[in-house]
Amino acid sequence: MADASLAGAGDPAGAGGGIRDAVPDPAVPDPTGAGPGRRRGVTGTRVWIAALFLLPALVLLGALVVYPIVFTVYRSLFDADGNSFVGLKNFGTVFTDHGILTAVRNNAIWVVVAPTVATALGLVFAVLTERVRWGTAFKLLVFMPMAISMLAAGIIFRLVYEQDPARGVANAVVVAVHDTFTSDSAYPGARPRPGSDLEPTAGGSFTATGTASSGTSMNLPLVGVAQDKLPSGAGQAEPAAPRPGEVTGTVWLDFRPGGTGRPNVIDPGEKALSGVKVQAVRDGKVVASATSGKDGTYTLPAKAVGAHLRLPASNFSGKYGGVNWLGPDLVTPSIIASYVWMWAGFAMVLIAAGLAGVPRELMEQARVDGANEWQVFRRVTVPLLAPVLVVVMVTLMINVLKIFDLVYIIAPGNTQSNANVLALQLYLESFGGGDDQGVGSAIGVILLLLVVPVMIFNIRLRRERQR
Repeated sequence: MADASLAGAGDPAGAGGGIRDAVPDPAVPDPTGAGPGRRRGVTGTRVWIAALFLLPALVLLGALVVYPIVFTVYRSLFDADGNSFVGLKNFGTVFTDHGILTAVRNNAIWVVVAPTVATALGLVFAVLTERVRWGTAFKLLVFMPMAISMLAAGIIFRLVYEQDPARGVANAVVVAVHDTFTSDSAYPGARPRPGSDLEPTAGGSFTATGTASSGTSMNLPLVGVAQDKLPSGAGQAEPAAPRPGEVTGTVWLDFRPGGTGRPNVIDPGEKALSGVKVQAVRDGKVVASATSGKDGTYTLPAKAVGAHLRLPASNFSGKYGGVNWLGPDLVTPSIIASYVWMWAGFAMVLIAAGLAGVPRELMEQARVDGANEWQVFRRVTVPLLAPVLVVVMVTLMINVLKIFDLVYIIAPGNTQSNANVLALQLYLESFGGGDDQGVGSAIGVILLLLVVPVMIFNIRLRRERQR
Protein backbone atom coordinates (compact mmCIF):
# COMPACT_ATOMS: atom_id res chain seq x y z
CA MET A 1 0.00 0.00 0.00
CA ALA A 2 2.82 2.37 0.88
CA ASP A 3 4.58 1.60 -2.36
CA ALA A 4 1.42 2.24 -4.32
CA SER A 5 0.88 5.57 -2.55
CA LEU A 6 4.39 6.67 -3.15
CA ALA A 7 4.13 5.69 -6.76
CA GLY A 8 0.92 7.67 -7.18
CA ALA A 9 2.38 10.68 -5.45
CA GLY A 10 5.53 10.68 -7.43
CA ASP A 11 4.04 9.90 -10.78
CA PRO A 12 3.03 13.14 -12.58
CA ALA A 13 0.74 11.12 -14.83
CA GLY A 14 -1.33 9.82 -11.94
CA ALA A 15 -4.97 10.52 -11.35
CA GLY A 16 -4.28 13.44 -9.07
CA GLY A 17 -1.67 15.28 -11.17
CA GLY A 18 -2.68 15.37 -14.80
CA ILE A 19 0.52 17.20 -15.72
CA ARG A 20 1.43 14.77 -18.46
CA ASP A 21 -2.08 15.01 -19.94
CA ALA A 22 -1.78 18.82 -20.15
CA VAL A 23 1.17 18.56 -22.54
CA PRO A 24 0.05 17.83 -26.10
CA ASP A 25 1.39 14.64 -27.53
CA PRO A 26 3.26 15.41 -30.75
CA ALA A 27 2.15 12.09 -32.13
CA VAL A 28 -1.54 13.04 -31.95
CA PRO A 29 -2.67 15.40 -34.81
CA ASP A 30 -4.38 18.71 -33.89
CA PRO A 31 -8.04 18.49 -35.01
CA THR A 32 -8.15 22.26 -35.75
CA GLY A 33 -5.23 21.99 -38.14
CA ALA A 34 -3.35 24.77 -36.35
CA GLY A 35 0.21 24.04 -35.39
CA PRO A 36 1.95 25.36 -32.30
CA GLY A 37 3.13 28.43 -34.20
CA ARG A 38 -0.22 29.37 -35.73
CA ARG A 39 -2.56 31.90 -34.08
CA ARG A 40 -6.16 31.03 -33.39
CA GLY A 41 -9.05 33.13 -32.21
CA VAL A 42 -11.07 32.69 -29.05
CA THR A 43 -13.43 30.26 -30.82
CA GLY A 44 -10.57 28.25 -32.24
CA THR A 45 -10.93 29.80 -35.71
CA ARG A 46 -7.84 30.97 -37.54
CA VAL A 47 -7.48 34.76 -37.46
CA TRP A 48 -7.05 35.12 -41.21
CA ILE A 49 -10.26 33.17 -41.86
CA ALA A 50 -12.19 35.44 -39.49
CA ALA A 51 -10.66 38.51 -41.14
CA LEU A 52 -11.64 37.17 -44.57
CA PHE A 53 -15.28 36.87 -43.55
CA LEU A 54 -15.26 40.29 -41.89
CA LEU A 55 -13.61 42.01 -44.86
CA PRO A 56 -16.82 42.79 -46.84
CA ALA A 57 -18.44 44.31 -43.77
CA LEU A 58 -15.31 46.31 -42.98
CA VAL A 59 -15.13 47.60 -46.57
CA LEU A 60 -18.77 48.72 -46.47
CA LEU A 61 -18.26 50.28 -43.04
CA GLY A 62 -15.27 52.21 -44.26
CA ALA A 63 -16.95 53.33 -47.49
CA LEU A 64 -20.31 54.29 -46.01
CA VAL A 65 -19.35 55.50 -42.52
CA VAL A 66 -15.66 56.17 -41.93
CA TYR A 67 -14.86 57.89 -45.25
CA PRO A 68 -17.92 60.23 -45.17
CA ILE A 69 -17.09 61.26 -41.60
CA VAL A 70 -13.44 61.98 -42.40
CA PHE A 71 -14.31 63.84 -45.61
CA THR A 72 -17.01 65.90 -43.83
CA VAL A 73 -14.52 67.01 -41.18
CA TYR A 74 -12.00 67.83 -43.92
CA ARG A 75 -14.58 69.70 -46.02
CA SER A 76 -15.74 71.79 -43.07
CA LEU A 77 -12.34 73.49 -43.02
CA PHE A 78 -12.70 74.90 -46.57
CA ASP A 79 -14.83 77.61 -48.15
CA ALA A 80 -18.00 77.18 -50.21
CA ASP A 81 -16.07 76.21 -53.36
CA GLY A 82 -13.73 73.88 -51.49
CA ASN A 83 -10.64 75.61 -52.85
CA SER A 84 -9.52 77.87 -49.99
CA PHE A 85 -8.68 76.72 -46.48
CA VAL A 86 -10.64 78.79 -43.94
CA GLY A 87 -10.00 76.83 -40.76
CA LEU A 88 -12.79 77.18 -38.19
CA LYS A 89 -14.51 80.07 -39.96
CA ASN A 90 -17.45 77.88 -41.01
CA PHE A 91 -18.04 76.92 -37.37
CA GLY A 92 -18.06 80.61 -36.47
CA THR A 93 -20.74 81.14 -39.11
CA VAL A 94 -22.82 78.35 -37.60
CA PHE A 95 -22.88 80.06 -34.19
CA THR A 96 -23.55 83.59 -35.50
CA ASP A 97 -26.10 83.10 -38.29
CA HIS A 98 -29.64 83.85 -37.09
CA GLY A 99 -31.26 81.09 -39.14
CA ILE A 100 -28.82 78.46 -37.88
CA LEU A 101 -29.25 79.62 -34.29
CA THR A 102 -33.01 79.14 -34.73
CA ALA A 103 -32.29 75.59 -35.86
CA VAL A 104 -30.11 75.01 -32.77
CA ARG A 105 -32.87 76.32 -30.50
CA ASN A 106 -35.48 74.13 -32.17
CA ASN A 107 -33.20 71.10 -31.87
CA ALA A 108 -32.90 71.76 -28.14
CA ILE A 109 -36.71 71.89 -27.90
CA TRP A 110 -36.99 68.64 -29.85
CA VAL A 111 -34.42 66.84 -27.68
CA VAL A 112 -36.14 67.87 -24.45
CA VAL A 113 -39.82 67.58 -25.41
CA ALA A 114 -40.21 64.80 -27.99
CA PRO A 115 -38.39 61.92 -26.20
CA THR A 116 -39.93 62.89 -22.85
CA VAL A 117 -43.52 62.97 -24.14
CA ALA A 118 -43.11 59.82 -26.25
CA THR A 119 -41.57 57.90 -23.35
CA ALA A 120 -44.22 59.12 -20.89
CA LEU A 121 -47.04 58.09 -23.23
CA GLY A 122 -45.38 54.74 -23.88
CA LEU A 123 -45.12 54.15 -20.14
CA VAL A 124 -48.77 55.03 -19.57
CA PHE A 125 -49.94 52.84 -22.46
CA ALA A 126 -47.80 49.90 -21.33
CA VAL A 127 -49.05 50.04 -17.74
CA LEU A 128 -52.72 50.69 -18.49
CA THR A 129 -53.03 47.98 -21.13
CA GLU A 130 -51.39 45.31 -19.01
CA ARG A 131 -54.61 44.28 -17.26
CA VAL A 132 -57.26 44.69 -19.95
CA ARG A 133 -58.39 42.03 -22.38
CA TRP A 134 -58.09 44.24 -25.42
CA GLY A 135 -54.59 45.39 -24.45
CA THR A 136 -52.93 43.53 -27.33
CA ALA A 137 -55.28 45.10 -29.89
CA PHE A 138 -54.66 48.55 -28.43
CA LYS A 139 -50.89 48.07 -28.52
CA LEU A 140 -51.17 46.99 -32.15
CA LEU A 141 -53.05 50.17 -33.02
CA VAL A 142 -50.56 52.37 -31.19
CA PHE A 143 -47.59 50.62 -32.78
CA MET A 144 -49.01 50.70 -36.33
CA PRO A 145 -47.67 54.21 -37.15
CA MET A 146 -44.15 52.76 -36.89
CA ALA A 147 -44.89 50.91 -40.13
CA ILE A 148 -45.39 54.25 -41.90
CA SER A 149 -42.39 56.08 -43.32
CA MET A 150 -41.54 59.60 -42.22
CA LEU A 151 -42.45 60.81 -45.71
CA ALA A 152 -45.94 59.31 -45.55
CA ALA A 153 -46.46 60.56 -41.98
CA GLY A 154 -45.44 64.05 -43.05
CA ILE A 155 -47.96 64.06 -45.88
CA ILE A 156 -50.69 62.77 -43.56
CA PHE A 157 -50.11 65.46 -40.95
CA ARG A 158 -49.74 68.19 -43.55
CA LEU A 159 -53.35 67.39 -44.45
CA VAL A 160 -54.38 67.05 -40.80
CA TYR A 161 -53.10 70.57 -40.06
CA GLU A 162 -54.75 72.23 -43.07
CA GLN A 163 -56.20 75.63 -42.16
CA ASP A 164 -59.48 75.01 -44.00
CA PRO A 165 -61.81 73.06 -41.63
CA ALA A 166 -63.33 71.34 -44.66
CA ARG A 167 -59.94 69.67 -45.34
CA GLY A 168 -57.96 69.70 -42.08
CA VAL A 169 -59.10 67.20 -39.45
CA ALA A 170 -57.58 69.17 -36.55
CA ASN A 171 -59.39 72.38 -37.41
CA ALA A 172 -62.61 70.51 -38.18
CA VAL A 173 -62.62 69.26 -34.58
CA VAL A 174 -61.65 72.65 -33.14
CA VAL A 175 -64.31 74.51 -35.14
CA ALA A 176 -66.98 71.97 -34.17
CA VAL A 177 -66.17 72.40 -30.48
CA HIS A 178 -65.99 76.19 -30.81
CA ASP A 179 -69.32 76.45 -32.60
CA THR A 180 -70.93 74.27 -29.94
CA PHE A 181 -70.29 76.86 -27.23
CA THR A 182 -70.01 80.11 -29.23
CA SER A 183 -72.33 81.41 -31.94
CA ASP A 184 -70.96 83.21 -34.98
CA SER A 185 -71.66 86.85 -35.67
CA ALA A 186 -74.74 87.58 -37.76
CA TYR A 187 -73.12 90.61 -39.44
CA PRO A 188 -69.54 89.73 -40.43
CA GLY A 189 -67.80 92.53 -42.29
CA ALA A 190 -70.16 95.31 -41.17
CA ARG A 191 -68.60 98.76 -40.73
CA PRO A 192 -69.70 102.30 -39.76
CA ARG A 193 -71.40 104.52 -42.30
CA PRO A 194 -68.89 107.08 -43.63
CA GLY A 195 -69.52 110.42 -41.98
CA SER A 196 -71.19 108.92 -38.90
CA ASP A 197 -70.11 109.35 -35.30
CA LEU A 198 -68.63 105.81 -35.16
CA GLU A 199 -64.88 105.34 -35.61
CA PRO A 200 -62.80 102.11 -35.76
CA THR A 201 -60.95 101.32 -32.52
CA ALA A 202 -58.54 98.65 -31.29
CA GLY A 203 -59.53 95.01 -31.64
CA GLY A 204 -62.00 95.54 -34.49
CA SER A 205 -64.64 97.40 -32.46
CA PHE A 206 -66.32 100.71 -33.37
CA THR A 207 -66.70 103.53 -30.84
CA ALA A 208 -68.65 106.79 -31.01
CA THR A 209 -66.53 109.91 -30.72
CA GLY A 210 -69.22 111.81 -28.81
CA THR A 211 -70.65 110.96 -25.41
CA ALA A 212 -74.15 109.64 -24.82
CA SER A 213 -76.82 111.93 -23.42
CA SER A 214 -80.29 111.22 -22.05
CA GLY A 215 -83.37 112.26 -23.95
CA THR A 216 -81.51 112.12 -27.28
CA SER A 217 -81.53 109.23 -29.75
CA MET A 218 -77.99 107.94 -30.31
CA ASN A 219 -78.31 106.27 -33.72
CA LEU A 220 -75.57 103.88 -34.90
CA PRO A 221 -75.72 103.44 -38.71
CA LEU A 222 -73.76 100.60 -40.33
CA VAL A 223 -73.05 99.47 -43.90
CA GLY A 224 -71.16 96.60 -45.50
CA VAL A 225 -73.80 93.90 -45.13
CA ALA A 226 -75.44 92.56 -48.30
CA GLN A 227 -79.23 92.49 -48.29
CA ASP A 228 -79.31 88.75 -48.98
CA LYS A 229 -76.94 88.13 -46.03
CA LEU A 230 -79.28 89.62 -43.46
CA PRO A 231 -80.98 87.21 -41.04
CA SER A 232 -84.35 85.98 -42.20
CA GLY A 233 -87.13 88.09 -40.76
CA ALA A 234 -85.10 91.32 -40.62
CA GLY A 235 -87.70 94.08 -40.44
CA GLN A 236 -87.92 97.79 -40.99
CA ALA A 237 -85.67 99.87 -38.74
CA GLU A 238 -87.58 102.16 -36.37
CA PRO A 239 -86.43 105.37 -34.66
CA ALA A 240 -85.98 104.92 -30.91
CA ALA A 241 -88.18 107.03 -28.70
CA PRO A 242 -86.19 109.34 -26.40
CA ARG A 243 -86.54 108.55 -22.70
CA PRO A 244 -85.56 110.89 -19.87
CA GLY A 245 -82.68 109.53 -17.80
CA GLU A 246 -81.88 106.77 -20.31
CA VAL A 247 -79.85 106.45 -23.49
CA THR A 248 -81.72 105.13 -26.52
CA GLY A 249 -80.94 104.69 -30.18
CA THR A 250 -81.18 102.46 -33.25
CA VAL A 251 -78.70 100.16 -34.97
CA TRP A 252 -79.60 99.66 -38.61
CA LEU A 253 -78.29 99.07 -42.11
CA ASP A 254 -78.10 102.60 -43.49
CA PHE A 255 -78.57 101.56 -47.10
CA ARG A 256 -81.68 101.23 -49.25
CA PRO A 257 -81.71 99.16 -52.46
CA GLY A 258 -81.05 101.47 -55.37
CA GLY A 259 -78.97 103.83 -53.23
CA THR A 260 -81.80 106.38 -52.82
CA GLY A 261 -81.57 106.61 -49.02
CA ARG A 262 -80.26 109.58 -47.03
CA PRO A 263 -77.07 109.19 -44.97
CA ASN A 264 -77.53 108.83 -41.19
CA VAL A 265 -81.31 108.90 -41.56
CA ILE A 266 -83.65 105.96 -41.08
CA ASP A 267 -85.44 105.75 -44.41
CA PRO A 268 -88.31 103.45 -45.36
CA GLY A 269 -86.95 100.11 -46.60
CA GLU A 270 -83.79 100.22 -44.50
CA LYS A 271 -83.44 97.10 -42.38
CA ALA A 272 -82.92 96.85 -38.63
CA LEU A 273 -79.88 95.00 -37.28
CA SER A 274 -81.18 92.98 -34.37
CA GLY A 275 -79.02 91.24 -31.77
CA VAL A 276 -76.21 93.80 -31.95
CA LYS A 277 -74.48 94.35 -28.59
CA VAL A 278 -74.05 98.01 -27.57
CA GLN A 279 -71.71 98.94 -24.71
CA ALA A 280 -71.30 102.14 -22.74
CA VAL A 281 -67.60 102.68 -21.98
CA ARG A 282 -66.16 105.15 -19.47
CA ASP A 283 -62.41 105.36 -18.71
CA GLY A 284 -61.84 102.09 -20.54
CA LYS A 285 -64.43 100.18 -18.49
CA VAL A 286 -67.83 98.93 -19.62
CA VAL A 287 -70.45 100.52 -17.34
CA ALA A 288 -73.59 99.28 -19.15
CA SER A 289 -74.60 97.20 -22.13
CA ALA A 290 -77.71 96.36 -24.13
CA THR A 291 -78.73 94.38 -27.22
CA SER A 292 -80.72 95.77 -30.13
CA GLY A 293 -84.22 94.38 -30.65
CA LYS A 294 -86.03 93.25 -33.77
CA ASP A 295 -86.63 96.87 -34.84
CA GLY A 296 -82.97 97.76 -34.15
CA THR A 297 -83.64 99.86 -31.06
CA TYR A 298 -81.74 99.60 -27.78
CA THR A 299 -82.01 101.17 -24.32
CA LEU A 300 -79.19 101.82 -21.84
CA PRO A 301 -79.66 102.79 -18.17
CA ALA A 302 -78.86 106.19 -16.69
CA LYS A 303 -75.26 105.26 -15.80
CA ALA A 304 -74.50 105.22 -19.53
CA VAL A 305 -75.02 108.99 -19.72
CA GLY A 306 -71.72 110.69 -20.45
CA ALA A 307 -70.04 107.47 -21.65
CA HIS A 308 -68.91 106.56 -25.16
CA LEU A 309 -71.01 104.00 -27.03
CA ARG A 310 -69.10 101.08 -28.47
CA LEU A 311 -70.03 98.22 -30.77
CA PRO A 312 -67.62 95.37 -29.79
CA ALA A 313 -65.83 93.33 -32.44
CA SER A 314 -67.82 90.22 -31.50
CA ASN A 315 -70.75 91.74 -33.45
CA PHE A 316 -68.82 91.68 -36.72
CA SER A 317 -66.26 88.88 -36.49
CA GLY A 318 -66.36 86.42 -39.35
CA LYS A 319 -66.87 82.71 -39.13
CA TYR A 320 -64.33 81.01 -36.86
CA GLY A 321 -61.70 79.36 -39.03
CA GLY A 322 -59.85 77.32 -36.44
CA VAL A 323 -56.24 77.37 -35.27
CA ASN A 324 -53.27 78.20 -37.46
CA TRP A 325 -51.41 75.00 -36.58
CA LEU A 326 -48.60 75.63 -39.06
CA GLY A 327 -48.17 79.30 -38.18
CA PRO A 328 -44.91 80.67 -36.73
CA ASP A 329 -45.95 80.07 -33.13
CA LEU A 330 -47.33 76.51 -33.34
CA VAL A 331 -45.46 74.89 -36.22
CA THR A 332 -42.76 73.26 -34.06
CA PRO A 333 -45.17 71.87 -31.40
CA SER A 334 -47.42 70.59 -34.19
CA ILE A 335 -44.57 68.70 -35.86
CA ILE A 336 -43.43 67.31 -32.50
CA ALA A 337 -46.99 66.00 -31.98
CA SER A 338 -46.78 64.10 -35.27
CA TYR A 339 -43.43 62.61 -34.20
CA VAL A 340 -44.90 61.49 -30.87
CA TRP A 341 -47.80 59.90 -32.75
CA MET A 342 -45.29 57.75 -34.62
CA TRP A 343 -42.82 56.86 -31.85
CA ALA A 344 -45.02 56.46 -28.78
CA GLY A 345 -45.74 52.91 -29.97
CA PHE A 346 -42.01 52.16 -30.14
CA ALA A 347 -41.57 53.35 -26.56
CA MET A 348 -44.64 51.39 -25.45
CA VAL A 349 -43.36 48.09 -26.86
CA LEU A 350 -39.93 48.39 -25.22
CA ILE A 351 -41.39 49.45 -21.89
CA ALA A 352 -43.98 46.64 -22.01
CA ALA A 353 -41.15 44.16 -22.56
CA GLY A 354 -39.34 45.53 -19.52
CA LEU A 355 -42.56 45.51 -17.52
CA ALA A 356 -42.99 41.81 -18.22
CA GLY A 357 -39.76 41.16 -16.31
CA VAL A 358 -40.72 43.18 -13.23
CA PRO A 359 -41.30 40.90 -10.20
CA ARG A 360 -45.01 40.94 -9.42
CA GLU A 361 -44.29 40.03 -5.79
CA LEU A 362 -42.93 43.53 -5.12
CA MET A 363 -46.10 45.17 -6.42
CA GLU A 364 -48.35 42.84 -4.46
CA GLN A 365 -46.32 43.42 -1.32
CA ALA A 366 -46.70 47.19 -1.76
CA ARG A 367 -50.47 46.80 -2.11
CA VAL A 368 -50.60 44.60 0.98
CA ASP A 369 -48.69 47.31 2.87
CA GLY A 370 -51.47 49.77 1.99
CA ALA A 371 -50.13 51.53 -1.09
CA ASN A 372 -52.69 52.67 -3.65
CA GLU A 373 -52.22 52.17 -7.40
CA TRP A 374 -50.66 55.58 -7.93
CA GLN A 375 -48.12 54.96 -5.17
CA VAL A 376 -47.33 51.50 -6.58
CA PHE A 377 -46.82 53.04 -10.01
CA ARG A 378 -44.68 55.94 -8.79
CA ARG A 379 -42.58 54.20 -6.13
CA VAL A 380 -42.34 50.62 -7.38
CA THR A 381 -43.06 50.31 -11.10
CA VAL A 382 -41.21 53.40 -12.33
CA PRO A 383 -38.00 52.79 -10.28
CA LEU A 384 -37.87 49.17 -11.47
CA LEU A 385 -38.36 50.31 -15.06
CA ALA A 386 -35.78 53.11 -14.78
CA PRO A 387 -33.08 51.29 -16.85
CA VAL A 388 -35.57 50.60 -19.65
CA LEU A 389 -36.89 54.17 -19.57
CA VAL A 390 -33.35 55.54 -19.84
CA VAL A 391 -32.61 53.32 -22.86
CA VAL A 392 -35.82 54.43 -24.57
CA MET A 393 -35.12 58.10 -23.83
CA VAL A 394 -31.56 57.95 -25.10
CA THR A 395 -32.58 56.06 -28.25
CA LEU A 396 -35.25 58.65 -29.03
CA MET A 397 -32.81 61.50 -28.35
CA ILE A 398 -30.42 60.08 -30.96
CA ASN A 399 -33.29 59.73 -33.38
CA VAL A 400 -34.54 63.26 -32.71
CA LEU A 401 -31.14 64.84 -33.35
CA LYS A 402 -31.37 63.51 -36.93
CA ILE A 403 -34.98 64.63 -37.54
CA PHE A 404 -35.40 65.98 -41.06
CA ASP A 405 -38.29 64.46 -43.02
CA LEU A 406 -41.20 65.62 -40.90
CA VAL A 407 -39.99 69.20 -40.67
CA TYR A 408 -39.22 69.43 -44.38
CA ILE A 409 -42.62 68.07 -45.44
CA ILE A 410 -45.04 69.43 -42.83
CA ALA A 411 -43.75 72.99 -42.41
CA PRO A 412 -44.97 75.25 -45.25
CA GLY A 413 -42.51 77.47 -47.04
CA ASN A 414 -43.46 80.67 -45.20
CA THR A 415 -42.87 79.14 -41.74
CA GLN A 416 -40.17 76.58 -42.52
CA SER A 417 -37.54 78.93 -41.09
CA ASN A 418 -39.45 78.99 -37.78
CA ALA A 419 -39.49 75.17 -37.61
CA ASN A 420 -35.93 74.73 -38.87
CA VAL A 421 -33.65 72.08 -37.31
CA LEU A 422 -29.97 71.30 -37.79
CA ALA A 423 -30.44 68.38 -40.18
CA LEU A 424 -32.73 70.46 -42.39
CA GLN A 425 -30.35 73.42 -42.21
CA LEU A 426 -27.51 71.11 -43.29
CA TYR A 427 -29.50 70.14 -46.39
CA LEU A 428 -30.51 73.73 -47.16
CA GLU A 429 -26.95 75.04 -46.80
CA SER A 430 -25.40 72.29 -48.90
CA PHE A 431 -27.98 71.43 -51.56
CA GLY A 432 -31.18 73.44 -51.00
CA GLY A 433 -30.08 76.79 -52.39
CA GLY A 434 -27.33 77.84 -50.00
CA ASP A 435 -24.60 76.22 -52.13
CA ASP A 436 -22.16 76.37 -49.23
CA GLN A 437 -20.98 72.85 -48.47
CA GLY A 438 -18.36 74.22 -46.10
CA VAL A 439 -21.00 75.50 -43.66
CA GLY A 440 -23.13 72.41 -44.32
CA SER A 441 -20.20 70.16 -43.42
CA ALA A 442 -19.60 72.18 -40.25
CA ILE A 443 -23.22 71.59 -39.25
CA GLY A 444 -22.71 67.88 -39.95
CA VAL A 445 -19.66 67.80 -37.68
CA ILE A 446 -21.62 69.52 -34.91
CA LEU A 447 -24.42 66.97 -35.27
CA LEU A 448 -21.85 64.18 -35.02
CA LEU A 449 -20.36 65.70 -31.87
CA LEU A 450 -23.84 65.92 -30.36
CA VAL A 451 -24.77 62.34 -31.22
CA VAL A 452 -21.53 60.58 -30.23
CA PRO A 453 -21.72 61.20 -26.43
CA VAL A 454 -25.33 60.03 -26.37
CA MET A 455 -24.41 56.90 -28.34
CA ILE A 456 -21.49 56.12 -26.01
CA PHE A 457 -23.75 56.52 -23.00
CA ASN A 458 -26.35 54.23 -24.57
CA ILE A 459 -23.74 51.54 -25.38
CA ARG A 460 -22.31 51.60 -21.85
CA LEU A 461 -25.78 51.40 -20.40
CA ARG A 462 -26.62 48.32 -22.46
CA ARG A 463 -23.37 46.61 -21.48
CA GLU A 464 -24.07 47.23 -17.83
CA ARG A 465 -27.53 45.74 -18.20
CA GLN A 466 -26.08 42.67 -19.94
CA ARG A 467 -23.62 42.16 -17.08
